Amino acid sequence: MKSYCLKLWWLICVAALVPLLAPTALATDDNEGTPPSNDFKWMNLNLMYAYKELPRREDEANDGHNYLELEFGGRSGILDLYGYVDVFNLTNRDSSDKKDKPKMFMKFAPRLSLAGLFNNLPWEPVTDIYFATLFNWGGGGADVNSSFWGIGSDIQVPWFGKMGLNLYGFYDLNRKEWNGYQVSTNWFTPFYTFQNGSFISYQGYIDYQFGGKRNKTLYPNSANPDRDYSTSGGAMFNGLYWHYDKFALGYGLKLYSDIYLIKNGGDAFGAKTKSSGTSHFFAITYKF
Repeated sequence: MKSYCLKLWWLICVAALVPLLAPTALATDDNEGTPPSNDFKWMNLNLMYAYKELPRREDEANDGHNYLELEFGGRSGILDLYGYVDVFNLTNRDSSDKKDKPKMFMKFAPRLSLAGLFNNLPWEPVTDIYFATLFNWGGGGADVNSSFWGIGSDIQVPWFGKMGLNLYGFYDLNRKEWNGYQVSTNWFTPFYTFQNGSFISYQGYIDYQFGGKRNKTLYPNSANPDRDYSTSGGAMFNGLYWHYDKFALGYGLKLYSDIYLIKNGGDAFGAKTKSSGTSHFFAITYKF
């Protein structure tokens, strides 16, 4: 599974980066129009169910959980923003794998456009470049609290359309230490439209960390960091969603490989841990 995820990651990244060798294009004008013509905002309310989300203990008694997600994004001037807030196990079911675990998780990804610094962007498919940041706060099985700092871009890729592509340095907020890098990409690609105007999209993302450390200083509670943690790992989400007016129904297959640098088969959770494999997500969405 790890080699499969890596091959998928390299395939999409190569597809995204090859066009960067093409000729120049005009930069984005962040001050065109009143308000600026590239300003927009959106918000979704997603009722979700996750089945066997990773990472998890292999002896985990329960298989899944429901959660409510407020997802949002947009652009205002030079600020590009994406984020969401998740609330887990809405009815506090004893059979949920989120029972007695952190109740909330938030992802917050602001990016500041740098395109205005250039008269012309140097590569034709690049429509914008950014100072990019990403923050993960709160729960999940790994108690994730992390930040990422780097450079980002929007690029036009055949068939996929506009994709985000970002390269970050990873700063672990729990352990107060830099620990490698992450490359991230995301896409939203409508590919089939019905006569009533509804459509099916392929949407998803890849987050892949590399260059991580696994020493005793970084993981003081681990008896054997080499066994419990990895120097690389990540996840790929593949979603098929049907959209109609203000509603959407979706299914997502998520592929994991040593997610959050937690080694599959190690003892990071105090017992044998599963951090590589697949999980399934189901969604009902209302669009504001």
